[in-house]
Amino acid sequence: MKRNFFLCGLVGWCLEIFWTGMHDLFQGHSTMMGKTSLLMFPIYGCAAFFYPMCKKLCALPALLRGTLYTCCIYLTEFVSGSILKVFHMCPWDYSQTPLHYKGIIRLDYAPVWFLTGLLFEKILTKSS
Repeated sequence: MKRNFFLCGLVGWCLEIFWTGMHDLFQGHSTMMGKTSLLMFPIYGCAAFFYPMCKKLCALPALLRGTLYTCCIYLTEFVSGSILKVFHMCPWDYSQTPLHYKGIIRLDYAPVWFLTGLLFEKILTKSS
């Protein structure tokens, strides 16, 4: 479990740096500066706790699995973001974007979380 926690934390960091770097590029910045927060490592690491669920869901169609993972990611993002906001430590704020909920989650990210969930499923099942 500890190994998967660190693996998920590192993969999450790398994906976020890639995502924010690509966003920077599309904003016209050729430097493609990607960024993340140290606070994100344990949040991404929590994906390791979904490994038992991944094992049980592997026989289901990818559409259903991806949808369930998307819901889990939204729940994790909302709970962790809500707690971090209480302490004024939340590293993201979506309140200036369309389709946000309380500035903590973005509904338009559903396809990203869908694919991310399936990617983490592959990582977790291959590493164990």
